[in-house]
Amino acid sequence: MAEFASPFSIETPEGCEGWEEMYPPWALFDERRREHDENRLWFWNSMHFPVPMPAFDMVEVDTPYYALGGWQNRAFAVPAAAGVDYRVVNGYVYISSNPVTDPEKMAERARFFQQRAGYYFENWDELYGRWRERMEALNREVSEIPVPELPEYEPDAVVFEGGEPSWATLLASYRRALDCIERMWQYHFEFLLLGYGAYLTFSEFCKQALPDIPDQHISQMVAGIDVVLFRPDAELRRLARLAIDLGVADAFREGRSPDEIEAELGRSDAGRRWLEELEKVKDPWFNMGTGDGLYHYYGSWHDDPSIPYSSLIGHIAALQAGEDIERPTRELAERRDRLVREYEALLDEEARRTFRELLGLSRKVFPYVEEHKFYCDYWFQSRFFNKIREFGALLARHGFLEDGEDIFQLSRYEVMQALEELALTWSTGGEALGPHHWPQVARRRKELLKRLEGWTPPPALGRMPEAVVDPAIAMLWGVTPQQLQQWARAQRDGGGNELSGAAASPGEVEGPARVVRSLDEISEVRAGDILVCTSTSPAWAPIFSKIKATVTDIGGIMSHAAIVSREYGLPAVVGTGTATSRIKTGQRLRVDGTSGRVVILDG
Repeated sequence: MAEFASPFSIETPEGCEGWEEMYPPWALFDERRREHDENRLWFWNSMHFPVPMPAFDMVEVDTPYYALGGWQNRAFAVPAAAGVDYRVVNGYVYISSNPVTDPEKMAERARFFQQRAGYYFENWDELYGRWRERMEALNREVSEIPVPELPEYEPDAVVFEGGEPSWATLLASYRRALDCIERMWQYHFEFLLLGYGAYLTFSEFCKQALPDIPDQHISQMVAGIDVVLFRPDAELRRLARLAIDLGVADAFREGRSPDEIEAELGRSDAGRRWLEELEKVKDPWFNMGTGDGLYHYYGSWHDDPSIPYSSLIGHIAALQAGEDIERPTRELAERRDRLVREYEALLDEEARRTFRELLGLSRKVFPYVEEHKFYCDYWFQSRFFNKIREFGALLARHGFLEDGEDIFQLSRYEVMQALEELALTWSTGGEALGPHHWPQVARRRKELLKRLEGWTPPPALGRMPEAVVDPAIAMLWGVTPQQLQQWARAQRDGGGNELSGAAASPGEVEGPARVVRSLDEISEVRAGDILVCTSTSPAWAPIFSKIKATVTDIGGIMSHAAIVSREYGLPAVVGTGTATSRIKTGQRLRVDGTSGRVVILDG
């Protein structure tokens, strides 16, 4: 049996000594818990954290795992799984689930889960409606947090009307920003586990009642459901048609920047009409993120419109070539309904009734699995990080940082220290130490992160498990005993010209690979490419109308890449472990999404 390296055997890359200072002590592998950590599986969470983590961005590691564990382990008491532990290795985040294996404990937890999850399922529409209201209010709240200028003298209102002093507002506002992100992650996971749980229950029933049913058919019976995350791309397709109808399509040429396109449009009445329609679309649909939202530099389409404009260029070119740019929703629905009829016919009356109930529940709750990303990971996150930038700009104006963006090189605790000293020395007029300390810290850490990006993390570390009991680990990340063995063999033997993964969306195609490792490379995707990436995010949805297939390093049958590939009718193989390191842009690939195989045809 192939094995993975011990996490304690991983060496620090040359020139990266001291990287540990960027992370809290509990985030590191430590000799004092070696026996515990070495004897479990840790896999690189490249789906959410594909590059080394800046110090501040660790708020996107700690806070989600507080929330996930709180809901999964303490609130809903999911019978087989507690929470998730994480460790950082050379700047990269590895995770490991905490299983519940005691049958008595599982039975005890099942009673809690059935009662509490049942309440949510029975009242889903009402509770989900309230959830949307809370998230929209939170998105407004984080944007409106005041960051004071720290003026030479306080305004009259502080003296004559009992207003709050600027130093107090500064510190309270930063604490409030951190409070907002903690609440966001609390809301994020409240419904998510139930969305997965409903699908898993339906999947397990199907496999028991229909032993030969493939995973793909189960997922296809839940496909073809419209969710809010498809709306931004639908609006872009509408805008592409409008550009043709108004006679301004020539402005949208490959290689042009959004500013260049808008400048040309602004010179004609028809172009200005198109720009007016674009402005109506921006709220709320340009709150889509440019990445998966867990790094400070992703932003939204408001911050970086290159993704929507690249999609508009592709949609317009396809329409002018006479191609259909719509999602194949009718075909998906026909295939979905045909599968349901065929499998229902194989069941007796009682099993058919259970089948329909579980399928109906899966379809009801499944939209949240994708929709939460729009409200949480994109709309909120882009506004949260932009608010933190306001604190960074303030620190830079007072010399505590060379550039406001450097705030993300400090941990959230260090930012508080810097703000506290700024509040102190602004109030007293004293000499601050911060300008002599924090700039050099930021410079050193930026250099460390740059060097750490050159290291290739192994897909997994530690002990090979006999089973993976956390269903979310298998469905979302694609981590199964079989796949882990394939990762380990590829790491040991090189893997040859074939890769295997989860058969996420059926079909077979050949085409050129387009390896996308970073946000900057998305705009390079061309029509007919096969997308090869660590994982995808909903923000990438517009490019799915351009590509022929999807191949990812990480992901299971319910990962975003799998879901969206099914919705666009594209073959997909996910969870290969090593695709981005073994495939080069331009190589021809054969992708078989029915069998889960990828063949490199040249090179």
